[in-house]
Amino acid sequence: MTNHAPPRRNRHKPVTYRGTFGDPRPPGLGNFPPNTMRPRKGLNPLKAWRYVGIFGGPNLLLAAANVRVGPFRTSFYALWDGTQLIQGRRAYLKPGRVLIADTRLQIDITLDETNGIEVITGDTWTHKQGGIAARGRIMSQAGDPAEFQARAIVDDSAGYHDRHTTWRWSAGVGQDTNGRQLAWNLTENIHPRENTLWVDQTPQELPPPPFSPDLTNVGDLRFEAQAERAQTENRLLIRSRYRQPFGTFHGQVNGHTLANGYGVMEHHDVYW
Repeated sequence: MTNHAPPRRNRHKPVTYRGTFGDPRPPGLGNFPPNTMRPRKGLNPLKAWRYVGIFGGPNLLLAAANVRVGPFRTSFYALWDGTQLIQGRRAYLKPGRVLIADTRLQIDITLDETNGIEVITGDTWTHKQGGIAARGRIMSQAGDPAEFQARAIVDDSAGYHDRHTTWRWSAGVGQDTNGRQLAWNLTENIHPRENTLWVDQTPQELPPPPFSPDLTNVGDLRFEAQAERAQTENRLLIRSRYRQPFGTFHGQVNGHTLANGYGVMEHHDVYW
């Protein structure tokens, strides 16, 4: 599924805005969350999602998402517990909360959400929160309930993306060798100005970094996959190829040398 060709450049309009979510926006940027967006713009349906990545170490890497493309809705979760990847579709996300209720697994997570940063690029919008506190409880058929504390990345996005859209993305948390708390959101080919490093919760905008086609490097970060969520779909109007490996990071980000780092890499190529 790895695409070794250079990623296709999405036809976004010029970047118009980056700021703190909740602050007043300059006039003329369009209608974006928290306002309700129209279900379509011309023939182009609204695409929207909330993705939460919980990164608690090599034995607790969790992703959960709710996704909308026009009238279609879907959900998924994937949990790497150090020995196996458990996947399913019963994920329920709302502000401050993630609930997973499946026959094999039940998880209840509370998120200490912040304003985060937002970026508007043409007809698309994204809101990212980096390194926020997450705490919860995992209950499975395999063992006793387990309490955990971790840090999370939250991605809220919406807009009228191009019919053919492709991107690479990385999100993770860690510490540098000086003990500072780090979190990052790095992307190629979608919102150039969403690239952000949080240092002790303070966001710093970064230039878009280069990604290796095989998702083993982004900028000066090296990535070692422990598990992978991958999916290929063909629903006539919606066609998608998707890879998201979970694992550990080493190296540097914006001059900060990692003492530890955990998170995901992603490549998505979709007609929607």
